Amino acid sequence: MKKYFIVMCLFLLLCGCGKFNKEDIVKKFQEKIEKNNSYILKGTMSIVSNEDTFTYNVTAAKSKDDYYMVSLINKTNDHEQVILKNNDGVYVITPDLNKSFKFQSDWPNNGSQSYLLDVLVNDVINDTEHYIGEDGESSYIEAKVKYPNNSNLNSEKIYLDKDYAVKKVEVLDKDGNVKITLDVKSIDYKPKFDEKYFALESFVKDEKNEKTTSEECSGTACNNDKSTSKVLDDIIYPLYIPTNTHLSTEDTIDTDNGTRAILTFKGDNPFVLVEEASKVYEDMEIVPVNGEPLMMADTIGAISANSLYWTSDGIDYYISSSSLNNEELMTIAEGLTGTSIIVSAEK
Repeated sequence: MKKYFIVMCLFLLLCGCGKFNKEDIVKKFQEKIEKNNSYILKGTMSIVSNEDTFTYNVTAAKSKDDYYMVSLINKTNDHEQVILKNNDGVYVITPDLNKSFKFQSDWPNNGSQSYLLDVLVNDVINDTEHYIGEDGESSYIEAKVKYPNNSNLNSEKIYLDKDYAVKKVEVLDKDGNVKITLDVKSIDYKPKFDEKYFALESFVKDEKNEKTTSEECSGTACNNDKSTSKVLDDIIYPLYIPTNTHLSTEDTIDTDNGTRAILTFKGDNPFVLVEEASKVYEDMEIVPVNGEPLMMADTIGAISANSLYWTSDGIDYYISSSSLNNEELMTIAEGLTGTSIIVSAEK
C-alpha cells in the first residue's frame, strides 16, 4: 500500500498537478485581481530605447468605478506626467506646465499596459496559448501583448510571488530582448481613495507651494514668469525625412509666449513641423484631442489620424500631415528626439 501511494504521488507530479499547475496559477492570479477590483501599485519602470534606458517611478491606481490614475515620474529629471481616466474622459496631464490633453478614448482597454493589473489579466485571458514557466522559486505567465504602434513588442512575462501577486513584468520584442521592465515594490488591494483622487483639479499646480525663488535661479534655466515660455534656443531638424520630400521653408516667429519655429516640408510626402519652448500656464490648460495617448520612451504625447504632439526636454513638438500615416509620423518623431515609440492606446 505504501509503495502504491508513492507511485501515485509521482504520477500526479509528472502530470503537472504540482506547484506550477497551469490552470491553478492563472485562476488564482485572475481571482486575486478581480476579487479586489481596486488597487494602488507602486514600482519602477525601465524602458530601453536604442542605446538609452529611461527609468520612471510609477504609481498606478484603479477604483471600483473603473477610474484610473497613472503617475510616471522620470527619475533623471523628476518630470512627471499623469494619465487619468474618470467620468469626464481620459487625460494626459503635465502638472509642471498646468497643461492637459483630453481624449474620448477606450484607454486602457484597447492595448497592453504593463503597470495595470486588470489589463495584465486580460492579456493572459486573451492569449489562449499563454505559457506557464518557473524561475527559481517563482512562477511566471508568458502571454502575447498588443501594442498597436509598436508591432516589435511581442510578449510579456508576468512574474508572481507565492501568493500570486505580481512582482515583476517584462515586455519582450520579437527577438526575446527585454524592452520594458516593471519592478513592483508594493500593491495595496484595499485602498481608500478620497473624493478628489481621480479629479483633474487634484493635479493643478499650486503656485503658492513653489520653492523656486529668484535667488535660487541662475542662467536661462530659471523662468519666474509662469505665463510665458522660454525662447527656443535652437531648431532641431528631423534625422528622418520621407522619400522625395525636402525642407521647403523655415520660419521663426515671435509670439506672446516666446519663439516658434515652423518648418514646411514639400514633395511626395509633405508635412509641417512646429517647435516651441514649453509654456507654463497659470491655470490648467485643457486641450481637446481627437485621438489617443501615445507613450514614447521619455514622454507621453497625443496622436490622431494625421497629427502628433509631444513635449521633450522643455520643447513642444507638433507634426501634421494629410498624406502621412501614423507610423510615418512616429518615425519622424523618433528622428527628432532620438527615442522610440513604446506604448500607444490607439486602436
